[in-house]
Amino acid sequence: MWSAKSTRMYYLPLAQGIRSAAIVLMHSYQSPQHEQALADKARHMGFEHVSVSHELVPIIKLINRGDTTVLDAYLAPGLNHYVQELMNELPGVDILFMQSNGGLTYAEQFHAKDAVLSGPAGGVIGAVQTCSNVGCSQLIAFDMGGTSTDVAHSSGTLERRLENEIAGTHLYAPMLDIHTVAAGGGSILSFQDNRYQVGPESAGALPGPACYGLGGPLTVTDANLFLGKLLPQYFPRVFGQSGDQCIDPKVVEQQFTALCDKLRPSNSDAKTPLQIAEEFIDVAVETMANAVKKISIERGHNVSNYTLCCYGGAGGQHACLVADKLKIKSILIHPDAGLLSAWGMGLAALRTLKEETVERPLSADLEPFLAQRAESLSRHAINDLQDRGSDAESPIQCRTRLHLRYQGSNTALAVPMDSIDAMRRAFSETHEQRFGHRPPDRELIVSLIEVEVSCESELPDLKRPTPKPKSARKT
Repeated sequence: MWSAKSTRMYYLPLAQGIRSAAIVLMHSYQSPQHEQALADKARHMGFEHVSVSHELVPIIKLINRGDTTVLDAYLAPGLNHYVQELMNELPGVDILFMQSNGGLTYAEQFHAKDAVLSGPAGGVIGAVQTCSNVGCSQLIAFDMGGTSTDVAHSSGTLERRLENEIAGTHLYAPMLDIHTVAAGGGSILSFQDNRYQVGPESAGALPGPACYGLGGPLTVTDANLFLGKLLPQYFPRVFGQSGDQCIDPKVVEQQFTALCDKLRPSNSDAKTPLQIAEEFIDVAVETMANAVKKISIERGHNVSNYTLCCYGGAGGQHACLVADKLKIKSILIHPDAGLLSAWGMGLAALRTLKEETVERPLSADLEPFLAQRAESLSRHAINDLQDRGSDAESPIQCRTRLHLRYQGSNTALAVPMDSIDAMRRAFSETHEQRFGHRPPDRELIVSLIEVEVSCESELPDLKRPTPKPKSARKT
């Protein structure tokens, strides 16, 4: 294996300053020893981080496994550096990290591939818990921040998926079923191809929206300010070139007026600057409403009786407009909406997942094998939690799911492990809900078995403090 040619394969990227490697072989899900040997050689040659596909994604699908491993290798150096610095500053402290699947894990078990949607995942947990506290089990989580809007559907449980495509990358990692669109407070407004456009580019924090006074472009935030939905007197004086000014509505008015003048030759309806701002808001709202439809209405859910749980820094500015578009009658905004993602991370449970490729027909003869593998994976997952000192008195929950697909299909759907007949029915119902029709009458294949173990810690009673009055008088 270690010919001069194969050894030179390592030298070229090292000479270019690359210190992170991804090792992916076609059949490593069955025979991992060759990948492991290549990984050991890479570490010996000087690679500081090595992502190995059979350790990260032990599945048969080469493209998903390869893309995920490469993504992990790309993200890991920066993330690992941050984690190590944090651990150095807090010696002897067990630091928990949020994962895209909605669970917490320890630093040693935290992989970069599991961090892609970890922030939005915290928000979904916070939204589900918030709605549960007031008796709402059916909700749409609506998280609008500065650069994007994240939406998720829940009927009382956290909905997950394994296969995702993010920016053209086929990512195979358990994560909450969150749909993201480029429509946030900082999304740039433009008029292109004879139509109003919102995003996908964002002004970011620097220069930020035009109203920040740092020469930024018009954004969704500016449109809301211009329409009177934001009141400057309630913002801190930290804007402008000197960092001591309030947000500037005059700059916004000037830019919308200039845009109106620029559009006048093609503005057949002779819209005013205010009407142009409203057009941009309409586009943003339509984009966000369509995102909600994709994860709810298009999957057969009637959301008219749902609660729209709004959070994020800009969620409240568009809550009513989005709810009207979707015919949702109930809106819930948490008092700490801007912090709900962080609050949700504090509510999350320790969680670990184990999975194993099966690729065998679902039949009664397979049941003993599935039971044996489920027991083995559960034992390993529970040991992972207990070895790290998880609270022995906290109840441990274990859920086993099979990922089924019918013969000739590449799309697997997760169903709870049960009797053969029950799993067939569950697969058929899930397929109809997801795709709008029953699956064809073909043999079902068990793609993989997945075991999820979680340990909920006892949470303190979080009560919002009551502020003291600034003054009082007797009457």
